[in-house]
Amino acid sequence: MSVARTWAVALTGLRGEVVEVEADVTAHQPDIRIIGLADRALGEAARRVGNACENSGLPLPYRRLTVNLSPAGLPKQGTGFDLAIAVAALATDDRVRRPSAAAVVHLGELGLDGRLRPVAGVLPAVRAAVAAGRPRVIVPWGNREEAELVVGAEVWAAVSLAQVAAWHGAEVEVPDVPPVPGATAAPADAEELDLADVVGQQDAVEALIVAAAGGHHLLMSGPSGAGKTMLARRLPGILPPLDDEAALEVASVRSLAGEQVTRLDRRPPFEAPHHSASTAALIGGGSRVARPGAIARASRGVLFIDEATEAAASTLDALRQPLEQGSIDIHRAGFTARFPARFQLVLAKNPCPCGEYGVRGGDCTCSPHLIRRYAQRLSGPLLDRIDIDLKVERIASIAQTRSADGTTSAAARSRVTDARARSRRRLAGTPWQVNVDVPGAWLRRGPRAVDPGAVRSLDAALQRGVLTLRGYDRVLRVAWTVADLAGHDRPTAADVGRALFLKKGVVA
Repeated sequence: MSVARTWAVALTGLRGEVVEVEADVTAHQPDIRIIGLADRALGEAARRVGNACENSGLPLPYRRLTVNLSPAGLPKQGTGFDLAIAVAALATDDRVRRPSAAAVVHLGELGLDGRLRPVAGVLPAVRAAVAAGRPRVIVPWGNREEAELVVGAEVWAAVSLAQVAAWHGAEVEVPDVPPVPGATAAPADAEELDLADVVGQQDAVEALIVAAAGGHHLLMSGPSGAGKTMLARRLPGILPPLDDEAALEVASVRSLAGEQVTRLDRRPPFEAPHHSASTAALIGGGSRVARPGAIARASRGVLFIDEATEAAASTLDALRQPLEQGSIDIHRAGFTARFPARFQLVLAKNPCPCGEYGVRGGDCTCSPHLIRRYAQRLSGPLLDRIDIDLKVERIASIAQTRSADGTTSAAARSRVTDARARSRRRLAGTPWQVNVDVPGAWLRRGPRAVDPGAVRSLDAALQRGVLTLRGYDRVLRVAWTVADLAGHDRPTAADVGRALFLKKGVVA
């Protein structure tokens, strides 16, 4: 029997599935046919594989070669199947040992000269292979560092097809050629931004600490020059470092986006797309291969949109589903890709188009009608998903900068870490770890329900129509975070009042 087999991985979003690559030759007109729901890029592998094998001194059999990618009903995209197809094809006439080829997962694109080119998504692909019980993986040399990040993987990094064939027992001369480097250099370490740089905004700093401790979404309103962007960029620095699973998830998304991953970064990511970014840039997409957008790249970290009222309403409304579900689904003909979207949303806006409305000494030229329309650009359903509505004012005197207490990021991060530890202990035995994830029904009627006397002001706000029920639940979550920071076993009336003020800027 001439059928030979090896393995590859098909990625749909971050989910990977091991694919069996079968090759068979028959006595027909020479040709290479790839079947099994391959996309256009994968269908073109026949030409790349044929030339790469010929130029590596490993010509394919001069017969019809049929390659089947199984399961046939699973969509398969990209060029990462080239190496597996070549190895399976060479195994049909025993140019490489069949048992050896069948024991390894092969990932990588082939150049016409036979060299292996790095591909996007190697990290989640190797994770999927290890999870499927196939830890032996061959990857391009340019992907070796990210592949080696997966615990339990036995990674072989190859420069060329000839080198891979030689590992599988082929009698072939391995050329001394330089490896193809990664397409994108690893990003340099970002400058460490310290919260101590923020002066004269102690209320805003405290609100930022509350947001970090509970994972709450934040809206900052104020004139230009008040420090909104400065505050937002320092939020990742006061979040706890990522654990192993979260760091791997972040690195996997970066890998899918085409970035070269060389290490696990424990810092929460920070994404700040321009307010003119399209919906596709925000949520991700692609006609044939789904790529993560800013939402997925910000998962486990912070998504910051400055000048949010200048963004398209449809783009901002696209945030509503991932804010609730913690994931984003991209639907295309034939497949659905799911990406993580567990981010903290930070929006910033000016009080009016000119930015001077309500500013001490400011000269606002906007009409009342224009100011109202400007404020209404953020939809009610989106605002209802914001936990903290923070008003930020400009520094009014130089004395404020001299008297600032200069809370450092290290001190704030310590408070945040302690508060999150309290919430984890309280939520032990539940699927949740931070307050922002806890369902409203559990908060209101669960075993840790707040005393009725403590939520009297909240009930009054709901009755007056100041809050919706969703907003009511979000205030409860913030109240628990305020209590965790204060070391209280349950939220007090003062904690609930503080949370209500952070949400609506009112005291009932």
